Amino acid sequence: MTSVTPKGYLHPIVMADIPLPLQFLAAWIGTWVTRHQERAIAYLKEENRVLRARLGGRVCLTDPERRSLARIGKELGRKALGEVAGIATPDTILRWYRELVAKKYDGSRKRGPGRPRKAHEIVKLLVRMATENPTWGYTRLRGALRNLGYEIGRNTIKRVLKEQGIEPTPTRGRRYSWGTFIKAHLGAIAAADFFTVEVMSLAGLVRFHVLFVMDIASRTVEIAGITASPDGGWIEQIGRNLLDAEEGFLRGKRYLIIDRDPLYTGEFRQMLEAAGVKVLRLPPRSPDLNAFAERFVLSIRSECLDRIVPLGEGHLRRTIREYLEHYHRERNHQGIGNRLIMPRPEPANSNGVVRRRNALAGC
Repeated sequence: MTSVTPKGYLHPIVMADIPLPLQFLAAWIGTWVTRHQERAIAYLKEENRVLRARLGGRVCLTDPERRSLARIGKELGRKALGEVAGIATPDTILRWYRELVAKKYDGSRKRGPGRPRKAHEIVKLLVRMATENPTWGYTRLRGALRNLGYEIGRNTIKRVLKEQGIEPTPTRGRRYSWGTFIKAHLGAIAAADFFTVEVMSLAGLVRFHVLFVMDIASRTVEIAGITASPDGGWIEQIGRNLLDAEEGFLRGKRYLIIDRDPLYTGEFRQMLEAAGVKVLRLPPRSPDLNAFAERFVLSIRSECLDRIVPLGEGHLRRTIREYLEHYHRERNHQGIGNRLIMPRPEPANSNGVVRRRNALAGC
C-alpha cells in the first residue's frame, strides 16, 4: 500500500531509512542555522532602532521602497511583521500590499470616458433639422438621420436637443421663430427703414430723412424718398410709388417689415394692406428683428456718409446714388454667399485687363 504525504515533507518510512548519525547531524545543522538567523534578525532590529533614533521623526519612503517592503511583509505575515517591523506598523505594510495588488489589476487607465458622444457634425445636423422643422418629433428626426446614414437612438436625440435648449415637439411646434419666418418667406418679404443725414446748406446744417426699402432675399435696396420735412402726404406718395403696378418695388411682395416710427402713418399702412401687402410692425426696442435693414444703414454710414460732408440736397442724392451703384454691382455680400447682387457682364475681349475708376472723389 502506498501512502501520500504533503509536498515538502519526508515520509516516516523514508526518515527511518536514514542512518541515525546523519539524522543528528541534520538536526544540529538546522538548529545552528536557526540560531544564526535569529542573531542576524536581532542585530538588524537593533540597528534599525538606532538608525531611527538618530534620524528622528517619521521616515518618508518612496513608492518603490513601499512596494519592496509590501512584498516581503506579505510573505512574513502579520505576526512576524509585529516582531520586526519598525518603519511602519504591520497593518500599514499589509495595506501597501493590497494597494499594490489593486493597482496591478486596475484597468481604469485603459477605459475610455464612457459611451462615445456623437460627432459634432451629427449634432449640428440634428439641431438644424429640429430648428427648421418644428413639427418633427424624435422618431421623425431619427428616421431623417437614418436616411442620411446616421443611426442614432431616440433617447440620444432627446438628450442632445435638451442640451441644446430645444423644446419637445408639442411646445416647439406652437412657436414660430422670427428667423424661421424670414427664411420661409424669402422672396415675398421686404423691409423698410429710415436713417438721417446732416447736410451742410446756406442756412447751416439741415437734417434729411432717407427712406429705403430692401428685398430680403436678394438684398436689393431702393431709395424710396429723401426729404428734410417728412409728413403724412410725403409718406403716402411714397406708398403709391412702391405699389405701382409696373415699377413699384413692392410688386409681388406679401409682407413689409417696418418699425414703430410715427412717420409710418395709419393711412400709409392701410394703403399697403388694401393692396395685399401685410405690414409687420416690430415690437418696440427690437432693432435685431430688422437686422438686414439695420446692416445696410451701418454699411452706407461707415463706407460712405461718415467720410464726407454733403453740401446740399443735390450732393446728398448724388452720393447715395453712387453708393447704391457700388453696393449692387461692386460690393460682395456675405449674406448671399459673398457674391455680388448685380454682377456686371464681363466684356468679350477683356484680355484680363483690370480697370479702375474713382467714385465720390476716391472715398
